[in-house]
Amino acid sequence: MTKSITHPDHSLPALGIRQPWAELILRGEKTIEIRSSQTKIRGTIYVYASKKLATPPHAEKAAMKAGIDVTTLPTGTLIGTVEIVDSFPATEKHASAAGVPAELLAGKFGWKLTNPKRLKKPIVPEYLPYGVWFYPFVRKNPGTRKKA
Repeated sequence: MTKSITHPDHSLPALGIRQPWAELILRGEKTIEIRSSQTKIRGTIYVYASKKLATPPHAEKAAMKAGIDVTTLPTGTLIGTVEIVDSFPATEKHASAAGVPAELLAGKFGWKLTNPKRLKKPIVPEYLPYGVWFYPFVRKNPGTRKKA
C-alpha cells in the first residue's frame, strides 16, 4: 500500500515519466525506471506525470494488466515521490520490474526505485519541465519559463 504526502518538499527535483508508468511506480509495481543513461542522483524525487501518454504496446499491456484506465490518470502534474537507490546497466533480468520487453533493454540503464508515496492531491508545478530533471518550485535554469 502506497503512503501519501500532505506537505510537499519544495527543494526536491522532479523526473518526468509518462503514464501509465508514473502510476505503476506509485503503486509499487514498477520498481525499475529504464533510461538511456545512468544517474548519480540518489534519494527522494518527485514523480511528474508527463502531459503525453506512453503509447508503445507494452505500456498499454502493463496498464491493462494492472486494471488501469489510462484516460483517467492525471497528466501534467506532480503525483508523488519515490526514492532512487541505485543505477546500473539494465539486463533481461530487469524486464519484469521495469515493465518492458527484455529486447528493449540493450544499452539502457535501470534506476532502482523504492518507497513510493502519493501526493494527497496532484500539484501543478510552478515551473515547467525543461529537461529530464527539473525543479518544480525553484528556478534553477535561467531559460526556464514560469507557467502562465
